[in-house]
Parts: sequence; C-alpha cells; structure tokens
Amino acid sequence: MVRKGRYGGTYAYKDIAFEFGTAISVPFKLYLIEEFQRLKEQEQARLGWSAKRELSKINYRIHTDAIKHNLVPSEVTPQQANRIYASEADVLNVALFGMTAAEWREAHPDLKGNIRDYAGINELICLSNMESLNAVFINEGLPQRERLIKLNQIAIRQMQILEDTHTGLFGRTLIK
Repeated sequence: MVRKGRYGGTYAYKDIAFEFGTAISVPFKLYLIEEFQRLKEQEQARLGWSAKRELSKINYRIHTDAIKHNLVPSEVTPQQANRIYASEADVLNVALFGMTAAEWREAHPDLKGNIRDYAGINELICLSNMESLNAVFINEGLPQRERLIKLNQIAIRQMQILEDTHTGLFGRTLIK
C-alpha cells in the first residue's frame, strides 16, 4: 500500500515484507528461518512442561481422597497423616520407578525437585493411571503389599505398551 503526502510512505503486510527481505538477502532469509525454528522449539518446550504438570494433577485428588477416607484415622496428628500420604506416594514411586522419593533424592543430590519432575510423558501417563487404580484398590481394602505388587505389574505392562514405538493403534506397524 502506498500513501502520498505528509506521513506517506510505502507499507506492506509483514508476510510480503519478509518475502521481499528474503529475496534480496540470503543472510536475512537464514536468520528468519533460524528464529522461526527457535521460537517453535520454545513453544514446544512450554507445551510439554504444561502437559506434564496437568497430567500430574489429573488423578492426584482421587488418590489423596481415597487415602484420606480409608487410611488416615481421624485421631492422628497432621504430621502422622503426612507420613501416610508420603508412604502411599512411595508405593506408586516404587511400583513405577523402583525406588522411593528419599532413595531418588539420595541417588541424585545434584538435582532439584523430585523423581516425578524428571519423569517422561509416558511415565507420567502411567503414574496418573496408577493413582486412579491405587485409589480403587484402597477403597476395596487391599493391603499395601498387595497393591504394590499389582501396581508394579500394571506399570510394567503399561510402560511396555506406551514405549512400543514400532506399533500404533490397532497393532499396525509404523516403523520397519
């Protein structure tokens, strides 16, 4: 678009301007491509972090509610109740990761956060499923040892399914 007179000039939409810039300058074109790729990577990293955070919250409430109503006696102190919640969180940690939160912290003193902060998306999906299942098992009155064994078997199977990159939905081969 061209405007005449005072404050006039030649104006172009950004897409046209970018195309013109890339046509007259190879370095500008490379810069534009690199910046676009960098911004897309940042966007994906933010989305991945957000998805992981949301996954970790999905069944947390269901799990903690089952613990509260079935395993925490009303007579215990808040500190004792916290130990019960931590013990149940460690049931899930041991079933999926093979170690308690304390064992993980001891093995990784240089890392901040907890074992779940470093879990992959497949592990978080499995963990979310296990929270829901453990809530069911708690409501059914299964002892912790039996729940741990069942949850470990479930975790192994789910991780095998989630990490099988060779087959897609309905068992179709994706990669040869």
